[in-house]
Amino acid sequence: MTKKECRIIPEETSSATVKRKHIYFEEFHCNRQTKRQKLVSSETKTKTKTLTLNPEPVRNPPGWNRFHAIRPCSSSSSRVHKRWQKRNNFRSSEASRNWVFSSYDCSDCKDKVVIVSYNILGVENAAKHPDLYLNVPRKFLKWDRRKDLICKEVNHYNADILCFQEVDRFKDLDDLLHENGFKGVYKVRTGDACDGCALFWTEKKFTLLHEDNIEFQDFDLRNNVAQFCVLKMNRHQSESSSHAKPSKKRQMRSRRLLVGNIHVLFNPNRGDIKLGQVRLFLEKAYKLSQEWGNIPVILVGDFNSIPQSAMYQFLASSELNIQLHDRRQISGQLEHSSQRRKIRAQNKDIDRHHVWTPFSRQLTSSWSDEELVLATGNKGVTHLQHKLNLSSAYLGAPGSHGTRDSHGEPSATSYHSKFMGTVDYIWHTGELIPVKVLDTLPVDVLRRNASLPSERWGSDHLALVCELAFADDCKEP
Repeated sequence: MTKKECRIIPEETSSATVKRKHIYFEEFHCNRQTKRQKLVSSETKTKTKTLTLNPEPVRNPPGWNRFHAIRPCSSSSSRVHKRWQKRNNFRSSEASRNWVFSSYDCSDCKDKVVIVSYNILGVENAAKHPDLYLNVPRKFLKWDRRKDLICKEVNHYNADILCFQEVDRFKDLDDLLHENGFKGVYKVRTGDACDGCALFWTEKKFTLLHEDNIEFQDFDLRNNVAQFCVLKMNRHQSESSSHAKPSKKRQMRSRRLLVGNIHVLFNPNRGDIKLGQVRLFLEKAYKLSQEWGNIPVILVGDFNSIPQSAMYQFLASSELNIQLHDRRQISGQLEHSSQRRKIRAQNKDIDRHHVWTPFSRQLTSSWSDEELVLATGNKGVTHLQHKLNLSSAYLGAPGSHGTRDSHGEPSATSYHSKFMGTVDYIWHTGELIPVKVLDTLPVDVLRRNASLPSERWGSDHLALVCELAFADDCKEP
């Protein structure tokens, strides 16, 4: 048989086969209908309770294509379905962050502020430290994707004030957030670093009265920076939240507050520098608050210190005797640092040796005179104090067991291949109280990712979100 015949014969056979199939299906359909009619007639004659026997209803799911071949469910397809279902369940749980409320009665509060603190992972920092993101798909690290995720996320929170750290693409953020009514200021780090801190506010709600900053290199405390903004709440915005006519007291009152934003040095071994930066940050905040009439203060950022560390205690209790602490354990990061992937503590005795119980072991590193000066600002001084009465916002609104540590702080605000823990905070003075906070993700949900960023989250940190009210508007719990 020639190649030409081989090509022609299948065409003829194909045409004939189509015709035969058409005739066969017509006959099959006709015979099936006849059988159904006979069955109905037979059931009627027997005078049973069933008068008619209708054709069996179609049980196919909506949208099923009846022309698709019906195949038995194989074990492999079952496994695929289970994986698909598990992935969908994960996406649902991963995207779930819930608001939790404080015990204060804030139903009559007219002036509320939603503030966000977010380390958004600098583009250059991510590129310089690929070892932290070995298990993150490359597409999840691309800035074009991450910036859209971040902006969509913060817009979802209906925030009034946004404080970002590790910002090295300020113009991109400014352009995107400007479309949603935000205005911002930027303070880049000194030296060779190209990232910094950015603070945005909604122009509809706030007016900028004063901007200030700290360049820590002026005090030999590395190239980190901090920024401050004094904001005035627009009176028409405050009054528009209530249909009632504002009282004379409210008409004369112009709400003002100070917002500070900082990214503290990471290096866990340099507790002296870390303390020096936070000390200056607190001193500057207090000074500005006094200059503007003892106004309320909100201090946020990445403090690169874990809860209950010596640094945390300094912020919360307003004092610290640094002689009781090892310089390398001031932030608690070394004892809290984790191994790759499985998040195991480097120090196996972490449960017996906590940095916030300094008497439990001898100090392994003494303080030199130079380190004391960097930490305290004065030679021979070993006791630090600050004048702000600060509270952690997340402590004021208890969360679930899966999202909080034993002290009430979030279990984790940052997660990459070498660390899972809390280093980000929102602190406020007593003139403000938390109405609600956005709870972080449970640790078990975070661990389903190799690390952050992920498909849902655009940074290796989680945003902290808190709604604050003025204490004189709220009722005690």
